[in-house]
Amino acid sequence: MKSKGFDYFVLTLVIIGAINWGLIGFFKFDLVAFLFGQMTWLSRIVYAIVGISGLYTISLFGRVCSFGENR
Repeated sequence: MKSKGFDYFVLTLVIIGAINWGLIGFFKFDLVAFLFGQMTWLSRIVYAIVGISGLYTISLFGRVCSFGENR
């Protein structure tokens, strides 16, 4: 379970991304753009990291499902 801390970090990023999308959907407010600027290199990095984290969580889902089957 070496990656447990990394898994929590990635899950936190995905939750932040989900909150940002919720803010965009409900209030037309992009928190990342507000904090880092509209499509600056820094905001693009944040979007990319959150997107990669979302893809990584697919593996978390598989591990959670397989963990439940081991019992």
